[in-house]
Amino acid sequence: MTRRAVVIGVGHYLPERVVPNSEFEKSLDTTDEWIKSRSGIERRHFAAPGETTSDLGAKAAMKALKSAGLTGEDVDAIVVATSTADLTFPSAATMVQDAIGNTKGFAFDVQAVCAGFAFALANANALIVSGQANRALVIGAETFSRIMDWTDRSTCVLFGDGAGALVLEAQEGNGTADDRGVLATDLNSDGRYKEILYVDGGVSTHTTGVLKMQGKEVFRHAVEKLAETAHTSLAKVGLTAEDVDWVVPHQANIRIIKSTAKKLGVDMDRVVVTVQDHGNTSAASIPLALSVGVENSQIKQGDLIVTEAIGGGLAWGSAIIRW
Repeated sequence: MTRRAVVIGVGHYLPERVVPNSEFEKSLDTTDEWIKSRSGIERRHFAAPGETTSDLGAKAAMKALKSAGLTGEDVDAIVVATSTADLTFPSAATMVQDAIGNTKGFAFDVQAVCAGFAFALANANALIVSGQANRALVIGAETFSRIMDWTDRSTCVLFGDGAGALVLEAQEGNGTADDRGVLATDLNSDGRYKEILYVDGGVSTHTTGVLKMQGKEVFRHAVEKLAETAHTSLAKVGLTAEDVDWVVPHQANIRIIKSTAKKLGVDMDRVVVTVQDHGNTSAASIPLALSVGVENSQIKQGDLIVTEAIGGGLAWGSAIIRW
């Protein structure tokens, strides 16, 4: 028998404020059509003043726990993927831990920008497979609206705030690709590409900073690396793109999503797309899309899911999940 980390609950949370593309027309040289044609984004959500990343993460976590029929005390580990934690320390994860009433487990953050959820999921899976945890909450939560340059029309229209969460539970499988749970993960990074996507500030530089991006370069790396990591994860369990029921990609840009699906050999009718409603929510985008996919009755138990994401670092990765 093989110990697997099986998804038993999922949930998401979006701030109340919805920001349509038309709102940017008031302050930028841009239009709704320009934004849609280049990104596929039509609207996004922005956190309210005083609403923090851990607030969003805790609300998504509570929904995931409810769908699993559990309470906060029933999980052993909480892993939050975020680049926009409330404070320098302590971690956003410990704040989520307190908010959901967990006093017996352990909690920590993972920072891999838009690839954060892939890294957090791989860590949580390892904790369960190794026996260090029996149940884990994996959360992606971001408030990217707090690090935008509102004069840069090439970046500020792309991002939004939100959170998504999964509950993983240790279950026994047969060690085959038919098992439910996380079947394979693949993680990568290459620090040579820092300059194409980064925030120009931080604690040790005594500045706050805003997001900077070389869009064309990010696009070029994204399509190549996302398809490659997905194929790598599939190969680890002896599967191919033909076996995939749903691709749930990082929701950065509809052109990246379509190009990656084509490179993978997967039709768009097998791709969960939420970018039009949420924009790029960084580490939150995959768990958010998974939750929406379940809510919309797209993703069902037994389905084979491929997730893949790339973000600043560059960091990129993928996971194969039997739902």
